[in-house]
Formats: sequence, C-alpha cells, structure tokens
Amino acid sequence: MEKPSRLLLLSELRVRNLAYDVSLCRSLLSWKRLVPSPVYHPFRPSGSRSVPVSEIICVREEEEEKSSRGKSDGSWRKIKEGEGKDCGQAFTVLYVQRCQQHRWRCAEITFTCPSDAVCQRWVSSIREQLASLASRPKHLLVYINPYGGKKQGKRIYEQKVAALFDQAGIVTQVIVTEHANHARDHLRTETELKRFDGVVCVGGDGMFSEIIHGLIWRMQIDAGVDPNSPDESLSPSSLRIGIIPAGSTDCICFATVGTNDPVTSALHIIVGDSQPMDVCSVHHNNTFLRYSVSLLGYGFYGDVLTDSERKRWMGPARYDFSGVKMFLSHHYYEGAVSYLPAKGIIGTPRDAFRCRSGYEPSHKSDGEWRTIRGKFLAINAASMSCACPRSPKGLSPAAHLADGTTDLILVRKCSRFNFLRHLIRHTSKDDQFDLTFVEVHRVRRFRFTPRQCQSDSDLELDRQENKHQIFSQICRDHPACGCAPAYSSWNCDGEILSHSAIDVRYQNTVMES
Repeated sequence: MEKPSRLLLLSELRVRNLAYDVSLCRSLLSWKRLVPSPVYHPFRPSGSRSVPVSEIICVREEEEEKSSRGKSDGSWRKIKEGEGKDCGQAFTVLYVQRCQQHRWRCAEITFTCPSDAVCQRWVSSIREQLASLASRPKHLLVYINPYGGKKQGKRIYEQKVAALFDQAGIVTQVIVTEHANHARDHLRTETELKRFDGVVCVGGDGMFSEIIHGLIWRMQIDAGVDPNSPDESLSPSSLRIGIIPAGSTDCICFATVGTNDPVTSALHIIVGDSQPMDVCSVHHNNTFLRYSVSLLGYGFYGDVLTDSERKRWMGPARYDFSGVKMFLSHHYYEGAVSYLPAKGIIGTPRDAFRCRSGYEPSHKSDGEWRTIRGKFLAINAASMSCACPRSPKGLSPAAHLADGTTDLILVRKCSRFNFLRHLIRHTSKDDQFDLTFVEVHRVRRFRFTPRQCQSDSDLELDRQENKHQIFSQICRDHPACGCAPAYSSWNCDGEILSHSAIDVRYQNTVMES
C-alpha cells in the first residue's frame, strides 16, 4: 500500500468570501469548504477539490484592487514583475482541468490569505514543488509551419499556446519555417541541441515527420551509426517532441493525445507528459529512404496520396476527391510480402480495446520469415491506431505505441462492394479484420517485393498460373487500356517513397510529448 504524502502546509484561506481548509503535500493540492451549519443540503456541492501537483501549471501572486474611495471592491489583479513582493494577500493557482473527449483546459482558483506572510509561504512552497518536477521542460525549440493545413499554424501558436508557455515559465526559441524541410535541415546541421529540453512542431503530420527525420538523423550521425544499414539499431533521441496540431488530419496527435486540440497539446507539453512511440527505418537495397512512426501504405493509400499531390490547389478537400477516384479505379497490385512475426508480446491486433501504452520490446527470437504472395488492393503497416476524427478507431484500433512492432494489414483483391465494406469499418465499431479478404499480422520487420522485381524463378511460377502473360505485360506497359498498373507507391506518413521494393524494421522508440 502506497504511503500518503507528507503534509507541507495547512491553512484556512478564503475563496470568494467562503472559508476553506487548504492543504498542500508533495503530490496534491486540496481545498475543502468549511460549512458553518450542520444542516444537510442535498443539492449543494460538497465544496471539496484536489489537484495533483504535477498538473499545476503555475502560481502567481495577486494584489487587491482599491476603489476611488479607498475601499476594497473584492477584486484582485496580477502583481506586475518588479512591484513589491510583500504587497499581495492572495495567490492564484492555474491548473489542468480535464474535460470531455480527452480535452484539457486551463482553470484557475484564487485564495485570499489572512496575511502577507501566509501568502508568501504558500506561493514559495508551491513553486518549490513545481521546480522539483524534473520531467517539465524549461527550454523549448518551436518550429511553426505557416503553410500546412488551413495555413493557421502561426495564428494558433500566438493566440492559444504562447501565453500558456509564458505562464508556465518556459523559455522558447521560435522559428517560422520558410520552405519544405527547413526544420529538418536546421535540426541536422545548425541547432545546438544541448540547449533545449524538447522540440515542438506547430503543424500537421508532415511537419512532425520533418522533425523526426532531422532529430533522429542527427542522433545517428553524432553516435556514429550508419543510417543506410537496415540491421543497425538506432541510437535513441534524448529530446522529446511535442505536437501542436495545425494540419489537415493531425493523425499522430489524435492517436497519441486523443484529440486534435492545440490547448490540450500545449498543456500536455507543459506538465511534462510523455508517450514513447515506435520508429521504423525504411530501406531499399541497403539505402535509407525514410523513417516512419504511423502508417506505411501501398496500393489504395499510396495511390490516394500520389493523386492528391497533383491537386494541392484544392486544399484538404483533395484527399476526399482522390479517395473517391481511387476507389472507383479499384487498382490491385501483385507482389510478395515477407515478414518476421512478433513473439513474446502482450495483446493481438484483434483485441477489443484501444491501447496508448507501450511495452518493453522483447528480445526473444522471433523465428523464421514467412512469405505471402498474391494480388493486393492495399498493404498497410500501422505502428499506431492511425485514428483521426473521420476514423475514431483508426486502421488498427489495438496497435500498441511502443512495443517495437507494427500491425501488417493485407487486403487482397476483392469486389468494389467488399472493399467498401472494409473502408466503412474504419468509421464503425465492427471488427475491422473480420473479413475473408483481410488478414493482419503483428510483426517486427517486413519486406515487400513487387511482382516485376521478383526473381526469375518466381516469375516462372507466375507464368504457369497466367496463360495471358504476353497480353498482361502489354497492358502493364500501356495502362491507358484500363488494366491495373504495374506499381503503386508507398505512402510513408504522408510522403511518397521513391521505391516500391522496401525493407522495413521496427527497432526503436522516440519520446513524444
């Protein structure tokens, strides 16, 4: 049984002219109204409240306003920096208020003290407890993408986030990016990382991907790790990454925090919350391509991204347009998927509950590689649930965030109607994998080889199965005839990979605030 924390302070203070017993221990600030009458009031709230010290944002002193006649009107104002330290008889505590749908808000309460000395004692004690919280950031490097999503990143930061960071005493260096990969290149070469406790990106999933690539690449170079080797373990990052959502979908923020709300994300960063995440490295022929933390999608999701990139002038609506277009096109792709099954782990991809927790990756041998060949409408690897407002459960609702695995989802060739059933299940409560043409495997590593890149022996087997090989090749060379194209593209966290044949390893975690 856990021992109760030692009481640090206990005083009778007032809140809006009502008396309260207020107590402070190392983990909790509590206040309870003193009821003058023993008469029971069934509809009156109990008047007791407690807030974890870890969720207190800051404490500030207040000074009572005086009217023109010199009498108090009962209101208070914040003491400006540089004014007398012993003039305040009240202090205000700003703290996290948990709301519905995983949203957080900044609430406050003002306590009136019987003397200046009592007020000073309370303010000093609370600040000492906050200073002892080692997980809280004190210096942050902030990158703002002014062009992502609806182009509101700068406004969102200035109007909703900057003041919260300032109240919490966080010193920030803000950089507004001027072009694509500005943040990535700045982290790789110019930033003195030791000056900061974390990096914050104000933007969407693409901006987060930039930060990941710049930070992790920098860590590998500093540690002497060859990024081009798929068999080398990545050197972990010592800095946490925070996300202030300001993009089109903000899938990574939604899947980790539970909502796409800038204030909620800022408060998580302030109190020092952290969530480990899996990072995978994607290679082609021993050449590094990209890192991924959320979704690798070949086929449908790769085609949607490729088509939508040509329609950026449409804004976020381009994803809906391209999605409908690719659904009607109904392209399938032939290839071979080889994977290393994950063993010694907790849970399966078909669990009924969502999980944001990570588990210590097991070092148990995972056995032999397995290979699946076929025609696929989609091949998806989900390192997290990939939930977003349009798909509250995501592609893989039970995907764990930090266990060194991914859920490999194979959607075989089927009718348009059946594929529509599969897509609709992303927005419903039905079992997403309870379809005969869908299979899912929790894996630590996988490779994909398009049919045209397979060995001669594999191609010979395919020729025996396909009597119209000559005509099929003509159709692949001239897709205007309406036949399925030979290749799709990989959608890697919203970016298009330059190769279809890839080797993917899930091997490390990054701390995300």
